[in-house]
Amino acid sequence: MDLKNKSKKELQQKVNELENLIAKKGVGSSYLSKAERIQRDVNLALILGGAATLVGAAAWTLLKSRGE
Repeated sequence: MDLKNKSKKELQQKVNELENLIAKKGVGSSYLSKAERIQRDVNLALILGGAATLVGAAAWTLLKSRGE
């Protein structure tokens, strides 16, 4: 059984390496990398925008409560 599991893991590793090679150099790879960069940038913008909104709301609440 150990030989079977070892062979299965090695084959899976080879398949993953081949998939990565195709993703990097295959047809449409430039579009894929461009889409990944855009998705990363959108995610960062959403995180930073959400953090700025929370900080702004907290500051507004603190300033409003001090004014009363």
